[in-house]
Amino acid sequence: MFSRVFSNNNKGLGSDNRREQEPEIIVHTDKMGTEREKKEAIDQFSASSADDNNIKVGEEPFIEPDEKELQKLMWKMDRRIIPFVALMYLCSFLDRVNIGNAKIAGMMDDIDMTEGEYNWALSIFFIGYILFEVPSNLILKVIGPRLWLSIILIVWGVIMAVMSKCKTGPELIVARFFLGVAEAGLFPGVIFYLSVWYTRRQQSLRIAWFYGSSTLAGAFGGILAYGIVRMDGMSGLSGWQWIFVIEAIPTILLGILTYFVLPDYPEKSKFLNERERAIILDRNKKDDGIITDTHFTWKQVGSTVIDWKIYAFALVYLCGSIPVYSLSMFMPSIVRGMGFESLTAQAMSSPPYAFAFVWCLINAWHADRQGERGFHIAGSAILSVVGYTLLITLRDKSAAGLYIGSVLAAMGAFGMSPIKTSWFSNNFAGHTRKSVAIALITSIGNTGGAIGGQVYRASDAPGYVKGHSACLGLMCGAVVTSSVVKYLLYKSNKKRDNMTPEEYRIACEGEDLGEKHPAFRYIH
Repeated sequence: MFSRVFSNNNKGLGSDNRREQEPEIIVHTDKMGTEREKKEAIDQFSASSADDNNIKVGEEPFIEPDEKELQKLMWKMDRRIIPFVALMYLCSFLDRVNIGNAKIAGMMDDIDMTEGEYNWALSIFFIGYILFEVPSNLILKVIGPRLWLSIILIVWGVIMAVMSKCKTGPELIVARFFLGVAEAGLFPGVIFYLSVWYTRRQQSLRIAWFYGSSTLAGAFGGILAYGIVRMDGMSGLSGWQWIFVIEAIPTILLGILTYFVLPDYPEKSKFLNERERAIILDRNKKDDGIITDTHFTWKQVGSTVIDWKIYAFALVYLCGSIPVYSLSMFMPSIVRGMGFESLTAQAMSSPPYAFAFVWCLINAWHADRQGERGFHIAGSAILSVVGYTLLITLRDKSAAGLYIGSVLAAMGAFGMSPIKTSWFSNNFAGHTRKSVAIALITSIGNTGGAIGGQVYRASDAPGYVKGHSACLGLMCGAVVTSSVVKYLLYKSNKKRDNMTPEEYRIACEGEDLGEKHPAFRYIH
């Protein structure tokens, strides 16, 4: 998708004999703009309250950055933001799925926990997670990302450490519920946070680094658990208890550090100079294609909740999230079912995640480069389809073939995740609409975590054919739904391209239009 920028620069002289720059009008189109499109966009801008909504970049005429200056700024932002958000999600995913490592390290026997209670401990995490995602993003909007993300990191780190003291199955279930409540704000909060720092075509790769850390959590978690369980008996704690204690410490420390290092919004950031802030704000304004709405109204919340795109994207998200979470929580058990001993299974559960991490980055980089989303999601899902097919058909044959199947299944499932996340973030405009949309879609999609905890049952071991079959069906569903949503967004863009002047004028009427403004073009 390309952008054409039309502006009336240097219109008149101010009282201080300096030229005042007119705000730029952005018209997004997939083909060369027509005179009618320019005229209608300018007319619409003139009718709007530019003084209230336009992002100011200074009194002097704004000079576009050259490629060298822009790359230097992007690298400066990436160094400051991406490592921190990636470490946050690594800790988050490690803390939510390490219960799988604790299980095969003897937790079930020590607290006399049944298989049914264990599955509920997995699922109830996502009940708390789902219930608090939207409220959490609204709080973040009010108090800012730096403070809110710091708070939730420290809180869930403390809860994780306390889990080592659980004596019964019900106690662990309660602890997992509150762990879900505490972690609920991280994922939607960071996705929204990245969307206000980076343009739509820059987000997929950055989200891949952020989300890809969850695959590293799987790889790192297995190896870490392999070493930690050897501490069994030290200070009177079992190996599974040490897993919870040791893995809680980095989370708490990172929460404290985040408050002092992570910048808030671009316009408030202190690590950027005035010129750098102006470049970011100008690029974000152009990327939206309309004047960005930064204020909050309940009308925007209501219109977002009833938007069809919410539920279309949520369906794509759900098809992918169930396999991701089920693999994350059961990978050690799946690998053990291939014939590996428990301790070896801890270590052997790591390579599939390492391959998935590399595929995440490659797939997201290419998606950003092409400015495309739907086919990249479908292609990765097809890779996972091949993996699950191998896991089902080779269950009584080759252990090596089964292991390759687990690698492909993990690569495909995790590889589509950052792209589907950037996809819905890309296609909502305005801070409030985007914040609510991200939280609501991830809330619905993360019911996949609750369902994922029930996919692999002990009665289905060691082959887990029923679980693999369910995930195979969901990956096929991801191929279909992502293709359908891509087509619908493509048709919407074509409709806007072919509007008559009267249709365009009518579509521009109203307030807080967000991505419904006819100048906006969806990324599909």
